[in-house]
Amino acid sequence: MTLREIPRKIPDIDKVEVLVIDDGSTDSTLQVARSNGADHVVRFPQTKGLTRAFSAGIDVSLRLGADIIVNTDGDNQYRGAGIPQLIRPILDGSAEMVVGDRHVKTIDDFSWAKKKLQRIGSWAVRRISGTDVPDVTSGFRAFSREAALQMNVVSPFSYTLETVIQAGKKHIALGHTRVETNRKTRPSRLFRSIPEYLKRSLTTIVRVYTMFQPLRVFTAFGLVFLSGGAVLAGRFLYFCAIGDGQGHVQSVVAAGALGVAGFLILLIGMVADLISFNRRLIEETLYRMRRVELSLGDGRPATSAGKDYFISSPANTAGREPRSGAPDVVYKEGTSE
Repeated sequence: MTLREIPRKIPDIDKVEVLVIDDGSTDSTLQVARSNGADHVVRFPQTKGLTRAFSAGIDVSLRLGADIIVNTDGDNQYRGAGIPQLIRPILDGSAEMVVGDRHVKTIDDFSWAKKKLQRIGSWAVRRISGTDVPDVTSGFRAFSREAALQMNVVSPFSYTLETVIQAGKKHIALGHTRVETNRKTRPSRLFRSIPEYLKRSLTTIVRVYTMFQPLRVFTAFGLVFLSGGAVLAGRFLYFCAIGDGQGHVQSVVAAGALGVAGFLILLIGMVADLISFNRRLIEETLYRMRRVELSLGDGRPATSAGKDYFISSPANTAGREPRSGAPDVVYKEGTSE
C-alpha cells in the first residue's frame, strides 16, 4: 500500500524513483518491493536499526543522483499523496529541509500521554535547535541535495530528532507543512514502551546538543557544582562569624569537593569545545569530499563498495535494459553477483 500510494508524476519533477530499505528482513521484501514498483532496493544482510537504514537511504539516493529525497515509513503511516505538498517549499526555494506536521493532537491512535510527550519533546527540540518545527518526530520529511549532503547522523536510536537539531545548528533552511496520516495498522517496533522511548529520546537530545554546544552544557553543570560549594562554604563562614564554627568542618570538606568537581567540569567543557571545532572541520571536509566524489561520477550505477549493504536495482545493469525475467544485479564490495 505504501508503494502504491507514492505518486510517480509530480509537477515540476522530471522523474520519480522509489528506493526501499530492507533492514535485514527475513521475508520476501525484495520481491514484494519489486512487484509494487520499487526502482531500487537496499538490503542489509542483518538488522542494523532505523538510523543506519536512514543513512544508507540518503547515501544511495545521493549516489543515484537525486535532487530531492523524500523519506517515509514502510508502515503506511503517511499518505503518499502528500509528497507534492511536502516538497513544494524546496521547489520554491524557501526551504532545504521540510518536515511533515501530523498535528499530533488530532491523531486518534495516540494516547493522551503520547500526545503530551510529543508536544513537550517537540518544544524542547525547538528550544535547543532554534527552529520552529511543530512535529520533530515525524518521519515524513524531504531534503534537498545540499541538505542531504550535510546530514551526519550518529545517534543509534532515531534520526528524526538529530536531523532537526543539525539543521538548526548548521543553518539549513528548515520548513514544515501539514500532512495527513493513515490509521495505525501495527504497533511501533522502534521501542517497547513509552518510558523506554522517553529515555532514549532524552539521551539523544542531550548527546546531540552537547556535540554542538559542549561549552554551554558543561559550564551549566560546572556552575551547579561551584554554586553548591559556595553555599556550603558560606554556611561554614556564617557559623564561624557567630562563634559556632566547631562541628561544621564537614561543610568545608563538602565545599572543597564540590568546588574541585565544578572546576574539573569546566575544564572538560573547554576541552570538549575544542573537540567540537575539530568535528566541524571534519564535517566540512566530509561534505566537500562527498561533493567531489559525486561530481566526478563516471556514469556507472551506484554500488555498495565499502558498505555493509547490497543494492538491487535495474539501473545497476550499467545502462543495459534487463532481460525479461532476468534476476536483478546485486552489488557487493564493488563487484556484481
